[in-house]
Amino acid sequence: MAKRPSAINVIWLYLILLSILTAAYSGKMELITKASFDAAKNGVMLAITLIGAMALWLGIMKVAENAGLMKIVSRAIRPIMTWLFPAVPADHPAMSAMIMNIAANMLGLGNAATPMGIKAMGELDKLNPRKGTASNAMCLFLAINTSNVSLLPLGVIAVRAAAGATSPGAILIPTFIATSTATLCAITLAKFFARRSPDPAPPAQEEAVIPAASENGDAIEEVHRPGMVGKLLAIGVIIAFFAAIPFHYIIAHHLPHFNLHLITRATGWLVPTLMGFFLLFGYFRGVKVYESLTDGAKEGFQVAIRIIPFLVAIFVAIAMFRESGALDLLARVLSPLTSRIGFPIEALPVALLRPLSGTGSFAAMTEVINRAPDSFASFLVSVLQGSTETTFYVLAVYFGSVGIRRSRYALTVGLLADAVGIGAALGISHLMFRV
Repeated sequence: MAKRPSAINVIWLYLILLSILTAAYSGKMELITKASFDAAKNGVMLAITLIGAMALWLGIMKVAENAGLMKIVSRAIRPIMTWLFPAVPADHPAMSAMIMNIAANMLGLGNAATPMGIKAMGELDKLNPRKGTASNAMCLFLAINTSNVSLLPLGVIAVRAAAGATSPGAILIPTFIATSTATLCAITLAKFFARRSPDPAPPAQEEAVIPAASENGDAIEEVHRPGMVGKLLAIGVIIAFFAAIPFHYIIAHHLPHFNLHLITRATGWLVPTLMGFFLLFGYFRGVKVYESLTDGAKEGFQVAIRIIPFLVAIFVAIAMFRESGALDLLARVLSPLTSRIGFPIEALPVALLRPLSGTGSFAAMTEVINRAPDSFASFLVSVLQGSTETTFYVLAVYFGSVGIRRSRYALTVGLLADAVGIGAALGISHLMFRV
């Protein structure tokens, strides 16, 4: 019996066809032609710009892996992860890579989260019994990514502050509640579909082994632990770093009190701090940090090339759909329904764009906030932007990185989680908004 095509095939096809049809009536054929070529170029350019970030962070992840940090992290929250991903061995590198990706997303570290997610997807593919078809573990991981709990939506807060909103940080709690609701929904739906469609039994294979870590976390390869001088120098760097914190925030910038500005500035320290921590951990464990980083970085170039076709396909469909006027038409069609549930019409483009285009939805959100920073619509779009993820982009990058062409129920779960996130954002915004 022939297998049914994945949902992404049908959705992608009708995005293109509806764009062409709408443009035929609206007279925007030239616009969608230009949009298709521009979007194809942008997809390739994005992949090229991702090469550096992926090479760097996959290299850093390799240092952490060789030092045994991946296994230590996975052991720390093993009960939760083994319940969520029963098909993934508790000590497999995929576990710790997924944990680090989810944690980075929670903290709003998108640049670091994407390479970690690609690393996790690559490790999950090693356990996949059907190459080219997403496993249940892959579908669940992608579902969590498309609805990841958000603790610090700092980009949105920065836009609100720049627009002069009275309380820029008021969206923190609503965003956390909305994203938590969406994540719980995504996990529940993914588990439901997985129960109805279990993975086939994997072929007989050797037990998964972390490449450079033994059972007690020590490196298998020859280690070169630093001597007394090296340790003292590294410890001196750590002490100097912690001494820089009060100097920078209290002395240099005169910030003696805890405030939102302090939080916003502090998050700029997270990525360099993580980088330094991983590298120093590897150094103290005797890992050749430079050699390990460059070995891991090689994967970044290969992954960037693999995801180009997927990015081009998604970007072209989204750009044509937006430029043809089909998105605006859909918003007008839905407006009678949304007005009945208290969803402002000016916020609707953000909700519709969010699963399709992160840049487009961010631009639409910024326009609404700048127009009326203290309005309910401004509050709602701020929560929406932090409560949902660019589902099509995540699917294209993560699945494309390992050559997954049949996404099974992953897109369905991601879009349903987006819908729940939008509903939760609307409900909590009505409860917590104050004029």
